[in-house]
Amino acid sequence: MLSNTSNRAVRHSVRVAHNALRHSSRLSFFQQKQLPMNTIVRFVPQQQAWIVERMGKFNRILDPGLAVLIPFLDKIQYVQSLKETAVEVGSQSAITSDNVTLEMDGILYIRVYDAYKASYGVEDAEYAITQLAQTTMRSEIGQMTLDHVLRERQSLNTNITTAINEAAKDWGVTCLRYEIRDIHPPRTVLDAMHKQVSAERTKRAEILESEGKRQEQINRAEGESEAIRMRAQATADGIRFVAEAINNTKGGADAVSLSVAEKYVDAFGKLAKESNTVVVPAQLSDMGGFIASGMGIYNQVTKQGLKGKAEKEATDKAAADREAAKVAEHA
Repeated sequence: MLSNTSNRAVRHSVRVAHNALRHSSRLSFFQQKQLPMNTIVRFVPQQQAWIVERMGKFNRILDPGLAVLIPFLDKIQYVQSLKETAVEVGSQSAITSDNVTLEMDGILYIRVYDAYKASYGVEDAEYAITQLAQTTMRSEIGQMTLDHVLRERQSLNTNITTAINEAAKDWGVTCLRYEIRDIHPPRTVLDAMHKQVSAERTKRAEILESEGKRQEQINRAEGESEAIRMRAQATADGIRFVAEAINNTKGGADAVSLSVAEKYVDAFGKLAKESNTVVVPAQLSDMGGFIASGMGIYNQVTKQGLKGKAEKEATDKAAADREAAKVAEHA
């Protein structure tokens, strides 16, 4: 009879425990609103830690699985969740080192790693760590400029996480990461930033345009230089060809003299027709002497050209002889 009564009591305790777990809700990110009932037999869910007090004093921490309590003496005082939890950090204002007021909010990812410290080390861990995150954020932003805040968001998140973990060591809670969600500068600052971006883009466009014009001018100048060089080369080749033809042809010098005389007379005749003022050369009475002096200048230029050509050939021949002598010595 007593055995049946005990069995019914145990089964009733188990049913009550299951119903209590099913209808319990959470007080914060790791505590429940309603604590489990203090029955003899309890089942601790996975990733939870139950703090048991005996006669008002800490007794033990119940791990997941079956647990047996002593009625009237043992009491489940705290229930801690060991899962990673996201806590929203509300919007707040912060002033940068260059005196710009920002509105910022974020999300804090935390986890309880010591159920005892989380229960007895702080009154409300969620509130405490949220306030710590806000004060730490204001402190970190106060050391940075606006451009640095916008550019180094990841570095700011890391600094805030490190500062929170350093201050919350005695709370049994660790901050896994902190993420800044939104950054809202003042409207005037936003307008100035937009103008700056627009001016920067305009500047880059003007620089690219000027570089294009500069390259165009360089290309045109190089083209003109190449054209002048090619024309000069063609003229030099023509003169060289004519000179060689005159020197290598019998009677070439006489033919040149005749051609010069004809062009001289023709040019003087045109000058007399087209102008009222006629320039009379000093040697007009001695046409033969004038032509002879012109041919003398031509012969002098031709001799200098031949002399230069002979000197170049002699220099090339001497260099070839020296090279042949070196080859012979090595052989």
